[in-house]
Amino acid sequence: MDKTKELYEKPTLIKHQIGPIDKFGKLQAMSPMTHIDGKPISDLVEAYGSPLFVFSERIMVRRCRELKELLALRYPKFHLAWSYKTNYLNAICKVFHREGSWAEVVSEFEYEKALRIGVPPGRIIFNGPYKPESALEKAIKGGSLIHIDHFDELSLLEKVSERLGTTPEVGLRLNFSLSSISNWDRFGFNLENGQAWAAAKRLAIGKRLNLAGLHCHIGTFILDPNAYREAAAKMIDFANRLRNELGGRIKWIDLGGGFASINTLHSQYLPGEQVTPSFSQYVEAIAEGLENLDSPTSEFPTLFLETGRALIDEAGYLITTVHANKRLPDGRRALVVDTGIHQLFTSLWYRHEIVPAQEFGGTFEPTVIYGPLCMNIDVLRPNILYPPIKTGDRLIIKTVGAYNVTQWMQFITLRPRVVMISRNGQCDIIRHRETLDGVIASEEVPPWI
Repeated sequence: MDKTKELYEKPTLIKHQIGPIDKFGKLQAMSPMTHIDGKPISDLVEAYGSPLFVFSERIMVRRCRELKELLALRYPKFHLAWSYKTNYLNAICKVFHREGSWAEVVSEFEYEKALRIGVPPGRIIFNGPYKPESALEKAIKGGSLIHIDHFDELSLLEKVSERLGTTPEVGLRLNFSLSSISNWDRFGFNLENGQAWAAAKRLAIGKRLNLAGLHCHIGTFILDPNAYREAAAKMIDFANRLRNELGGRIKWIDLGGGFASINTLHSQYLPGEQVTPSFSQYVEAIAEGLENLDSPTSEFPTLFLETGRALIDEAGYLITTVHANKRLPDGRRALVVDTGIHQLFTSLWYRHEIVPAQEFGGTFEPTVIYGPLCMNIDVLRPNILYPPIKTGDRLIIKTVGAYNVTQWMQFITLRPRVVMISRNGQCDIIRHRETLDGVIASEEVPPWI
């Protein structure tokens, strides 16, 4: 056998089309991304390794200020509250707090994390269905905004307040039906069946808690701004009823989060950039929904928004390195890269844009991008038209800033470093690479083994 002879590779037929593909338009052009905020990808990998999460302070600040400026034009009495569950790395949180954002937390762990990095307890909003007694006590003592999720929590909060000898101001979380999206009815008190009104009367009768705020969170990745118009109007109608029938004054209205980023859902035809509403559209809808507030302008409530994903998603990138090329039985090319769904959880519902980090050429063909896990579900892109890529080439996965570094897990491989590039071009580590010592630090082996 001639060992110098190249191995046979089955030929693949690839259909090429020029011009419009279908009614949804042409394929998007692909360009290499060789730098992030002026930093060469090759330098970042050489300094910090691969895979590597990279965050842009410039984009975070730009997005935050854009939303604040638009809100100030329509309803200037507002605060943003940074959603900790979206990304609670200290450096990320501090950027948003420096820009004036409060902290929005949904657990005792997140509450303690906010306190530890210097957030005053009076600038923390405490949401979520599970707030243990120890956490409620801290929040009451600190003057945090507590949004009650259910009657058992209401009772517990009264008990803690009585023990502390105080009457704190609290908010009610509401849920309700909307015409354009499904109802998130797991959280809070339902408006239509009278539960929310019963909770308000229960608070008025008990006199241990002062109802001063209303909260809702209508869902996630909301692509219809009209849903916020309708939600704000329902909140205002409830506030007006409280004022007229119970004599209560609502000091704040919190419309939660849910603004979509420019990511593309697996179910979408068009790219996210073409269908995601702008901040201006969301703000316009909210402002119109608040118009029927029945109170003197001096008593208008403060508006809170807990936007997370839409502020941070675009600021996050994931650099990954190609480990192998394969040819699947159906003819598709497959790439194996050094990051997977355990580090990019959002790939389960997004078609993340993935671009080469170096110049490329050759014919695009159907490709699958797999992660490194010995698991069949470890697929970052099940089908993408991609150019020829060599082992050792880098790829950039874009718009990954939300949820990945809070929902990632240590599984089979260690979690990578995370760095941030400042607005003046400085790059620093904001989370160190996981180590074997760190993973096993909390383990114990009984002496009898």
